[in-house]
Amino acid sequence: MSSLNPKTYDSVPSRKVAFLGLGVMGFPMAGHLAKAGHRVTVYNRSAAKSAAWAAEFGGQSAPTPREAAAGAEMVFCCVGNDDDLRSVVLGDDGAFAGMSKHAVFVDHTTASADVARELSKIAQGKGLQFIDAPVSGGQAGAQNGLLTVMCGGDSATFDAVKPVAMAFSRAVTLLGESGAGQLAKMVNQICIAGLVQGLSEAIAFGMRAGLDMEAVLGVISKGAAQSWQMENRGKTMIDGKFDYGFAVDWMRKDLGLVLDEAKRNGARLPVTALVDQFYADVQQAGGARWDTSSLITRLK
Repeated sequence: MSSLNPKTYDSVPSRKVAFLGLGVMGFPMAGHLAKAGHRVTVYNRSAAKSAAWAAEFGGQSAPTPREAAAGAEMVFCCVGNDDDLRSVVLGDDGAFAGMSKHAVFVDHTTASADVARELSKIAQGKGLQFIDAPVSGGQAGAQNGLLTVMCGGDSATFDAVKPVAMAFSRAVTLLGESGAGQLAKMVNQICIAGLVQGLSEAIAFGMRAGLDMEAVLGVISKGAAQSWQMENRGKTMIDGKFDYGFAVDWMRKDLGLVLDEAKRNGARLPVTALVDQFYADVQQAGGARWDTSSLITRLK
């Protein structure tokens, strides 16, 4: 049985592609590419994960990023951070060493805008193309093929990538030059941090007041307070269930990128900085792998 939820794929010519990084996001994203009819070769630091993916989806696996990228028209990537990204892109065994001229590297890692610009410049020097393309939608979005993809890079290159990336997406949008995708993802995480803290305080307040909070959320989710977080995390926050979704460790990594960028551009982010410290409290309480909605545990 496939780990993917059903999805209808647009009719797109089959491409030879690679996918680097088969974590909770990359595994299903690469699976959707294969299900859409693309010829996929995967690489993962754990060879067992690559073998499991190939067994499920019928694609190929390779022992290095370079070998995975060889002959691919597009190389997709979703790893942990800037250093992980450099490790699969650069060096003798890196993807850039194996890519053909004019091939495109599409990076779905949530990383810094600086590393996006750095790798884009290196790619251009090698006759390659680079798109930074972080995603929003979490593990469920990846499994359902309904991610939102925020892109930075050349418009003609983006136009070539978009139909292929739609295999795992509901929207793929170009927002500017290299780095713009990463900056847009930072905006996304700023919004989420404030929303989850506000929702946590609201639910904790309502519970202290003796309200039936499931009923309350059912009412206010039809009005101006509605949000994705309320719809998808409100009930589980009430029930104290945090064993799924986007982990606190990952959110802190992302907010670190946000706060570093804010220091550079002069943006004032007092609420975001405060929520980042609240997430540090959750980590210290043993919630490093809990879902980000676990912010409410500080208030109960």
